Amino acid sequence: MRIDAHVHFWRYEASDYPWMSADMDAIKRDRMPADARTLFDQKQIDACVAVQARTQEVETDFLLGLAQTRPWIAAVIGWVDLAGDRLSERLDRWRPAKHLKGFRHILQNNPGAGGLVNGEDFRRGVRELQTRSLLYELLISADQLPLVADFCRQMDGHWLVLDHLGKPDIRNRQFDAWLRDVTPLANLPHVVCKLSGIVTEANDAQGAYDVSDIQRYLDAALELFGARRLMFGSDWPVCSLVASYAVTTQIIERWSAKLSADERDGIFGNTAAHVYEIGSAAGNRRFP
Repeated sequence: MRIDAHVHFWRYEASDYPWMSADMDAIKRDRMPADARTLFDQKQIDACVAVQARTQEVETDFLLGLAQTRPWIAAVIGWVDLAGDRLSERLDRWRPAKHLKGFRHILQNNPGAGGLVNGEDFRRGVRELQTRSLLYELLISADQLPLVADFCRQMDGHWLVLDHLGKPDIRNRQFDAWLRDVTPLANLPHVVCKLSGIVTEANDAQGAYDVSDIQRYLDAALELFGARRLMFGSDWPVCSLVASYAVTTQIIERWSAKLSADERDGIFGNTAAHVYEIGSAAGNRRFP
């Protein structure tokens, strides 16, 4: 099974997506499952993980609603206020939702991110997720990697997923700093990493990028995490700001052609199936 471990769906309302800047007009319109399905078919993608893009509880309900009628939306990563009151009650109402596999909080571009993840309320919330076998996804920028190192060490009750390789500054060739700061996370066996969101970190002011620059980071991620803790994710439709879905997928396909069949299968599906309990891996609670 080939799985895209990172896609978004939305009905666009400007007030709901403040993170969409002025240069993102191309994606400021509805992006729904029908738009993605054709793209998936062209690249033989069997299933996907739908990830939150709004910091509202209704986002979780919206994505779960899509998954109920489309079996190829195999997992949902929602949003809930992890530091808020009555978290247990809020999580209880989603207990019957079999597609709900975890939650994410947008930490990138948040000047208070360090205080949040190192605060006891937030950590208590993540521990609550982990006791329910729900994972937590980290959306951070590369400069925030040191801020979450202790958090990741302590939150070892279930998987932590690092989105977009920790958003390295590829365009400005800040490789050494990223490598230094991501290594402590890679040394933790409960942290897995998505090969996603790469083209939008690599493009310059003219929208161009050098594939060899991207491959350097992919090679490092493979050495650090190993294929069994790496997952392909397109970050569609955000990736389309720079490259088509087909091209975004091809970058990972061509890079991974040098790997063994087992390693490629891990990156393009088996790791995601295990972490998100998809298909034959459903009900498989082995961790890490």
